[in-house]
Formats: sequence, structure tokens, C-alpha cells
Amino acid sequence: MDVAVAAQLGADFVGIIFAESPRKVGIPEARAMVRELGPSLDSFELELPPPKRSDSKRVTDLELWYRYGAERIESYLGYKRPLVVGVFADQSADEINNTVEETGIDLVQLSGNESWDFSLLVNRQVIQVLHIHPEDDASDPLVDVPVGRSLALMLDAKSEKSAGGTGKQIPLDIAERTANRIPLILAGGLTPGNIRDVVQKVKPWAVDVSSGTETNGVKDYKKVASFIENTKEN
Repeated sequence: MDVAVAAQLGADFVGIIFAESPRKVGIPEARAMVRELGPSLDSFELELPPPKRSDSKRVTDLELWYRYGAERIESYLGYKRPLVVGVFADQSADEINNTVEETGIDLVQLSGNESWDFSLLVNRQVIQVLHIHPEDDASDPLVDVPVGRSLALMLDAKSEKSAGGTGKQIPLDIAERTANRIPLILAGGLTPGNIRDVVQKVKPWAVDVSSGTETNGVKDYKKVASFIENTKEN
């Protein structure tokens, strides 16, 4: 399985696509993929971050919130590596939660047009994707981001046809300014050939790749290995 190879090559996260996409995976196959990678986070006694902990002190600063989120996810990686991320887009909370329970995925990525409050309905910690137009070089992606919703934030390229995997790169100046403020997950147009330069400039907390490690729409394990190696050199 692709996820097993990615794990062997040193990936910290692997994604399973449940959104409408040529890469979409069914529940039985996803369940097998998750089991291939070991027990889900539910098997471990974890410190859950807000908003899952009702007794926690409320964090009101956006930058502090996302630093806290990164620390919590890194603590999860101490229990299990790689973490399995289920990728959804504009699906109901019931569908997402049912998929979570059926498969045992560790984190949920919301890649559609979900509201910020929607993440509070999901029974896993959430990575929320903000889509940036490839020609936009002036906006502040964080201007309308509230505190206390998703645990992590990803920037990806905007497309009218797809929720991700477009192969287009967002303006690196926007990514760099954002990564200077919060632990950022960066996606969009990343490849084994450009990831060194991108990481050196932007210094993201994590990166996400899909089409950049494929050949003719199929995962290319040489590209996966090269991408991971070039990313972790920095």
C-alpha cells in the first residue's frame, strides 16, 4: 500500500482522500490502510487540546493557539508515526464522523468551504485548509481566522474545480509571512525538485504533497522518497 511505503520512507503524516476525487478511497480500503499503520490514537491515553477539553483555560491569541496546536500534534507523533489524516471537502459532519469511526483515522483535514465553526462538530482534531489564489500576493490569510476551532492551518492553491492536488503553487511571500506567525502547513505545487528551496524560504512547520509525487496519476515511490529526503534535509 502507498501509505505503508510512505511510512517506511519516514513520512510524519499520510493522507487518505474521502472527498470527491480520482484519489477517493472507500471505507473498507481505508480501514485496511489505517490498520497497516498500527493502532489509532484512540488506543493511547492522550492530552486533548481545546476545544475538546471543557476544563481547559481558554486561549485567545491566534498565534499562541496554533503554536499550542502544533505542540499537541507533535505530542501525538510521540505515540504514533505517521499519523493518518482523512481528507474531506464539503461533506456533512455525520458523514465525516461515521468515516472516522469506521476507519480509525487520527486527524481530519477540511479542504472545502466549511465554516470555522464546522470543525467543532467533527470528532477528531481538525486541520483546516485556506485556499489562496496563485496570483494573489498581498492578502493576509489570517485576518478572519478565529481562535479555538481547527488545531492546525494549511495553505493550498485555490481552484474552482478541485479542493486540492492542483499542482499549483501559492505565492511564497504569503506563505512566508504566515509561517512567521504560526506553525504553518504548506501545500500546493510542491515537488521533489523545488521543496528544498521552498522550505528554506518559507520555513513551514509541515508540508503536504499529492500530485507532486505522482507519475501519470499514480504514486511514484522514487519521487516520494526524494521528496521526504529533500524536505528533512532542511
